[in-house]
Amino acid sequence: MSVPGQPFPTSSTGCIHVFWHEGMLRHDTGRGVFDTGIDPGFLEVLEKHPENSDRVRNIVSILKRGPISPHVSWHTGRPANIPELLSFHSQGYINTLVEADKNGGKEICGGTFLNPGSFDAALLAAGTTLSAMKHILDGHGKLAYALVRPPGHHAQPTQADGYCFFNNAGLAVQLALDSGCRKVTVIDIDVHYGNGTAEGFYRSDKVLTVSLHMNHGSWGPSHPQTGTVDELGEGEGFGYNLNIPLPNGTGDKGYEYAMRELVAPAVQKFEPDVIVLVIGQDSSAELKMYESGTKSGLLRDKNGMLNFTNTGGITRDYLCFSSTPFLPPSPSDYTHNLSLPIFDPNGRQCLTMDGYREIGRIVRSLADRHCGGCLLIVQEGGYQRMRLLLLKSLNQLSSTKGILYQY
Repeated sequence: MSVPGQPFPTSSTGCIHVFWHEGMLRHDTGRGVFDTGIDPGFLEVLEKHPENSDRVRNIVSILKRGPISPHVSWHTGRPANIPELLSFHSQGYINTLVEADKNGGKEICGGTFLNPGSFDAALLAAGTTLSAMKHILDGHGKLAYALVRPPGHHAQPTQADGYCFFNNAGLAVQLALDSGCRKVTVIDIDVHYGNGTAEGFYRSDKVLTVSLHMNHGSWGPSHPQTGTVDELGEGEGFGYNLNIPLPNGTGDKGYEYAMRELVAPAVQKFEPDVIVLVIGQDSSAELKMYESGTKSGLLRDKNGMLNFTNTGGITRDYLCFSSTPFLPPSPSDYTHNLSLPIFDPNGRQCLTMDGYREIGRIVRSLADRHCGGCLLIVQEGGYQRMRLLLLKSLNQLSSTKGILYQY
């Protein structure tokens, strides 16, 4: 926090204002097979739901202890109140969540579990994001990061979806409009379509919603939007929803091209007063070197961990079902090295750290040019193994500030 009596540091001094509250860790999404919450009865170890508290614990840790820590100003978040939620969500929908919480929780929609503690955490995520936006609007800083969970960009005005209950970014956008901003741009780079944010402002010409996402289409009743290029908005909002569906494996160059040739011109024409960057690191991948055994058909990484066979399937570094007996390769089996990508379990877009950095540079440049540097960053998805997620978070944050490029 800033020292009382001294001016607040801003992005021009290389400071990012991080808004966070530990109460968000109490959202327990449970265990099962991936995000289903199902125990099939024959697994010794059930997986944590991908949207679990471990995702953000180490992000907090590296921001506090890592090389970016001297440039971080910490602020404690707060819960949103019901009138604030009503700026984006309907009373009926909020009542549904309140009732589910009173009754001990339930699965609201596929993979989206409201368990004891979840509702309070969702209120904290919403209120913390609102506090981050207000910090910018009040002139206390130009660059703020709402480090929040549960995520929010799939939550529609009347519907939970995709691990999301309240639309944190959407609430912040509406606060900016209600506080006198003429226009706001949302740039969403999560691997999934920011359908909830788009739906909330689909009929508004005051918000330009931009989403770069995997071309996944609709995934059921909770997510009827397709994310295709023909979802342009309606009424006064026609032309103010820009969807950029990208094929699997698009990678750094594809994202950079989309940002420079599609996103930047749209933002320049719109001329927003503030930009909201909705970040998810689930578009990521990292190349990892493996040693290959030609006799056994097995692959081991440099640490000796079994990762792949040529007859079976592998999930996150452990051997799955195989049709042939497992014979550990001998030292003579190792004949050559190869690179294989490690993907986020929810995406296959192959964005590397360099790609995230370049997106950050472009967005930062747009904010400086059109918004006086006013930029709110809102955390969304990212479910890859922690060490990769942390590094991508660190690099993206540092790139948007134009400092610490060497890390």
